[in-house]
Amino acid sequence: MTEAADTAALPIRVAALYQFTRFDDPAALQGPLAKLCCAQGVKGTLLLAREGINGTIAGSDEGIAAVVAHVRALPGCAGLDVKYARAAEQPFYRMKVRLKREIVTMGQPDIDPLASVGTYVAPEDWNDLIADPNTIVIDTRNDYEVAAGTFRGAIDPHTKSFRDFPEWFRAHREELLGRGEAPPKVAMFCTGGIRCEKSTAFLKSEGIEAVFHLKGGILNYLEKVPEAQSLWEGECFVFDQRVTVGHGLAPGSYELCHACRRPVSVEDRRSPRYEAGVSCAACFDERTDADRERYRERQRQESFAATRGEPHVGKVYPAAEDAED
Repeated sequence: MTEAADTAALPIRVAALYQFTRFDDPAALQGPLAKLCCAQGVKGTLLLAREGINGTIAGSDEGIAAVVAHVRALPGCAGLDVKYARAAEQPFYRMKVRLKREIVTMGQPDIDPLASVGTYVAPEDWNDLIADPNTIVIDTRNDYEVAAGTFRGAIDPHTKSFRDFPEWFRAHREELLGRGEAPPKVAMFCTGGIRCEKSTAFLKSEGIEAVFHLKGGILNYLEKVPEAQSLWEGECFVFDQRVTVGHGLAPGSYELCHACRRPVSVEDRRSPRYEAGVSCAACFDERTDADRERYRERQRQESFAATRGEPHVGKVYPAAEDAED
């Protein structure tokens, strides 16, 4: 059996979705959506704001289909694009439908992806664009996400939060684009596409016209582009218990440090500073001995719950594309 067939046979369906639209009263949508998710046994996080909906949910095929149909019936959501994957176990422990100011937080209130956005590039055409020597490729994700994997030759802004992206770009604009009359094309990408809706809209507001972004994000690319043709290196960080995925959206090799929420590779786990559930090399100096003792106690409680076949209620994974909040 192939890896693709193995993945297809996994029992849990994971759906990552977003839609920029205009909700006059997102609070009125919250209750019915949460009720449906719970009735269908679906878990995860969905964010509602006046600018639209975003999130990742998981459950049975039937449950996910019911929730997706409900979302597509909301104003402006008929064309909702959903990226599906499979998981061996439920990657979330609860269901949350939250009201937010933004469905992905950039902190630029005048940016409207419905009014202006970059040119979408299909995964099948992405390699040609980023291989063009007149294209600069920017990874719009945060530093810990880039550390797990990125496209060959992509620029890493080393941002801690998506809110930092506008300041980073303004500070490095001349370095990136030069002063010539024919500036390079700018190609940007993120996990599922939503951050690039705002980052490309931001660049266009800054007067940059030749702006492109990967339609459906890295997840869409890893699903559709064969590994033998791929320019992706490493794994893609996702904001749930899977931690990372690889080509074909197969589960990756990373684990999550529950002290700092950073991905931890197989090599990282060999560090003497790594202790499951307690610390990793990246966060060891950021925490005190008292912090680590609290984490050990939490880890003991989680292990005890696992022996009884119960999820530990304190273990919460943020929604995809919600790491900035």
